[in-house]
Amino acid sequence: MDINLTGRTAVVTGGSKGIGLAVVRGLAASGARVITGAKSRSPEIEELTRDKQVTFAQVDLGEPDGPARLVAMAGDRVDILVNNVGSARARPGGFLTITDEDWAASLTLNLMAAVRTTRAALPGMLTAGAGVIVMTCSVNARLPDPAVLDYSAAKAALAGFAKALSKEVGPHGIRVNTVSPGPVATDLWLGSDGVASTVSRATGARPGDIQSQAAAQSLTGRFSQAAEIADLILYLVSDEAANITGSDFTIDGGLVPTL
Repeated sequence: MDINLTGRTAVVTGGSKGIGLAVVRGLAASGARVITGAKSRSPEIEELTRDKQVTFAQVDLGEPDGPARLVAMAGDRVDILVNNVGSARARPGGFLTITDEDWAASLTLNLMAAVRTTRAALPGMLTAGAGVIVMTCSVNARLPDPAVLDYSAAKAALAGFAKALSKEVGPHGIRVNTVSPGPVATDLWLGSDGVASTVSRATGARPGDIQSQAAAQSLTGRFSQAAEIADLILYLVSDEAANITGSDFTIDGGLVPTL
């Protein structure tokens, strides 16, 4: 499908790597002007910013004013908002090891960053009578896992936020959807501080074995790729999905066993 987003302005949170980077790349390739931000740069995002279609801001989206500062770089109007930034810490020690600080960090980055970015972008969308918001959620919103307990709770809250918001702004021409991946081959799972390595250090199992066990729970037997998630998001922000709102789209290789 040829998606044309020429003339549209998109804001993507957490766009320096992983799913966010793939979304930025896809939006730019489809003609959109893209503003993205993250706490740290990457060689890949630096490469993309050589094309003036992509602007990167080094910003801490966990800070209360970080999301608004990112949105302000887009100017008066944001046509597309992809709330992608998030983080998951494995909790091999269980619930009692999760501190108030851990809870606050999870809720801040996985929920409040999206709330704050949306709050900054929404007035312009309401004035224009049009706009699209996609939240990168997770299968853990409805398949909670004690190994990522606080992350699961935060993503469930994000799903609820998106659904309620879609009901409020739908009559004003603004669409809101969530995309819920299962395990994805990104640093969140496979990085040096990712889920596989964290569980490995706690249990003595090899990270590769932990990854293989997780992949085996999907019917396809593999992790999703960041580009596959990005392709779904690209479709949802396009005119081809003009009557889709208030929906959640699971992309997990069949991991979730229920409807």
